[in-house]
Amino acid sequence: MKLNDFEKTIQQLFGEELLKEDDEYGFTHTTDKEIHKIGYATNLSIETVEMAIAQGVDLMVTHHDAWDFIYGLREACINKLKVHNISHFWIHAPLDFVEFGTCTSLMKVLEVDDIKAYSTYSEAEGELPGIAEFAAPVEFEQLAERMRGALNEPVRAWKNNAQPVKRIGVLTGAGHSSALIREAAERGCDTYVTGEATLYTIQYAQFAGINLLVGSHTFTEIFGVASLAEKIAEMNPDVEIEELKEAHFELNH
Repeated sequence: MKLNDFEKTIQQLFGEELLKEDDEYGFTHTTDKEIHKIGYATNLSIETVEMAIAQGVDLMVTHHDAWDFIYGLREACINKLKVHNISHFWIHAPLDFVEFGTCTSLMKVLEVDDIKAYSTYSEAEGELPGIAEFAAPVEFEQLAERMRGALNEPVRAWKNNAQPVKRIGVLTGAGHSSALIREAAERGCDTYVTGEATLYTIQYAQFAGINLLVGSHTFTEIFGVASLAEKIAEMNPDVEIEELKEAHFELNH
């Protein structure tokens, strides 16, 4: 696969509407090298670039670019990519809001039975969480353990109501806004799932009587990146995919 074939695949998978915000995805570095192996991860970091080098990757695909406020990281990563002739592509908001993306993928590993609404974004309403239901209610601690097993890391859990879990709201990564939790509660959710929490997240969930499950930003979102990589491989059978397995550095307690 050539790089322009990869770009065509991305356009087919996401469509014009999701790709209209061109500051939410793109290449940090490109090469002319044929793409035989794609390595995928949530984050662009020195560690994931070094894994890509060790695993013979031609193209890295990540959810996140290096954040501007991690000063100097993007430049350091690009320098390594250049030396080892590896391309890198990142895709943020479109992967959060496509139907096979981060929120949907996490809901599926949590074994929901019915996805009522996908996570969405619009200028009028901003971000909205995905909504899903279990056919048979699940005990809160059972769901917390299911999430811990899927993410293979600690998951913080606050039980803020007495009933078993029936309807959940999900926004992966930095979905910690109290406005998002209010939206989930107003749409009948008894439990909210995300990848970050602040004081306000925890206090508002308690006040609103909605349970709260919080994994890490990285590992609530990796399932969506894996889903994207699998779709790319399905459309380009000559390409091999491999996860660049990140450490559980956010929740090390």
